Amino acid sequence: MRIAFFVHCFFPRHFYGTERYTLKLARHYQSLGHEVTVVSAIFQGTPSVGELISKYEYQGIPVVCIDKNSLPHGRVKETYYQPEMRGVLETVLRNINPDLVHVTHLVNHTSALLEITQQLAIPTHATFTDFFGFCLNNKLEAADGSLCAGPSVSRTNCVACHLKEVAHSPHSSQWIRRVKGASSAKFVAGSVNLLRNLPGLRGGPIDGLIEDIVRRPDTLSTLYNAGYKSAVAPTKFLRRAYESNGIKVPLHDIHFGIDIDRAEKSTRSSTHIPVIGFIGQIAPHKGTDLLVEAFCRLPKKSAELRIYGPEDQDPTYMSRLKNLAAQHNVRFMGTFEKETTATIFGELDLLVIPSIWYENSPLVLLSALATHTPVLVSDVAGMTEFLEEGRNGYSFQRGSVDHLEKILAELVRNPEKLYFLAENTNYERTPRMMAEDTLLIY
Repeated sequence: MRIAFFVHCFFPRHFYGTERYTLKLARHYQSLGHEVTVVSAIFQGTPSVGELISKYEYQGIPVVCIDKNSLPHGRVKETYYQPEMRGVLETVLRNINPDLVHVTHLVNHTSALLEITQQLAIPTHATFTDFFGFCLNNKLEAADGSLCAGPSVSRTNCVACHLKEVAHSPHSSQWIRRVKGASSAKFVAGSVNLLRNLPGLRGGPIDGLIEDIVRRPDTLSTLYNAGYKSAVAPTKFLRRAYESNGIKVPLHDIHFGIDIDRAEKSTRSSTHIPVIGFIGQIAPHKGTDLLVEAFCRLPKKSAELRIYGPEDQDPTYMSRLKNLAAQHNVRFMGTFEKETTATIFGELDLLVIPSIWYENSPLVLLSALATHTPVLVSDVAGMTEFLEEGRNGYSFQRGSVDHLEKILAELVRNPEKLYFLAENTNYERTPRMMAEDTLLIY
């Protein structure tokens, strides 16, 4: 088969979970004799390549790249449905002429892609790697930081999320910049239907913004239900979330696979100090600050904390973390080459994932389990599905520094618990198994 994978961004510029998942599927499909092409994009506002459609190859995989700087979005609607993309997408698809399309993320391509694959009668499947299909911020996190179930009937919770997110942008309208914090965002969102009908506002920018947000869930559910033949849900939680928000696409539970050295951990000596790790994006929604604060409450020299991730992603946040960590046994390790992943996990006694939003089977979690590294995770669905409390790790109350500190302190005082967990921690699923299971849904 000729298969086209559509993803929002790709290697070598972008290398996080969805991009890695797409690469692994493409490589294994290729090894099974299929002809694959990845269709990616360049985010508007990032360095341009100077042409709308370009081509390159990554690790033997042909890549077609659409430069969104040449076709930028100008309003919220165009972030999820941009009719102007139809011509570009049709050109790309006619050139590839695939037997099948598999979407791993619609951002940049937008749901206009599903209209074109229908028009060209190309069977289209997907992997839902986050909550883009019904959630405005993709994270199921409400404006006040609480976990969310999805758009309300009035969509005011979605409006509040948007207002809070863009209030500090210098490019936002003056009235939006006056929104300060979650409380004012929720208040304004609750009054928005009244505001948009005031004389002079109907049909204007405010009215258009609200209309774009209100229509988003219905536009996407309509196009998803008509355009996708089936989809992969990497966790049962994500499948239930899509089903409860109007997505009727047949969903298949297929866990991600991990390709890594599964060698046993080396024996720790009696003088060994437990090494605690964090690996991932260093950003507020990842809860890195919660871990640093909890760790710094532990007795000095009782453990070591290693933080792996890009230090330039959010310089202000990184500066705050380094100030918190000053005078403590915290090391900021930066990023690392994929080839060293197993070695890094081999040195860790515990991986902490303190995210404050719903993670969806993060590959770093599965990599930890596969390398016999116990985990301590926020008690949010999408991660706890892989946890056996007291056997391969523990969970703590989302956002609670106190609870996180309590569990860390217990494990540091009794490191033999960590070493016992390591003996019972594993994850056997490989990318080839994942690819073979995914091929079956077609």
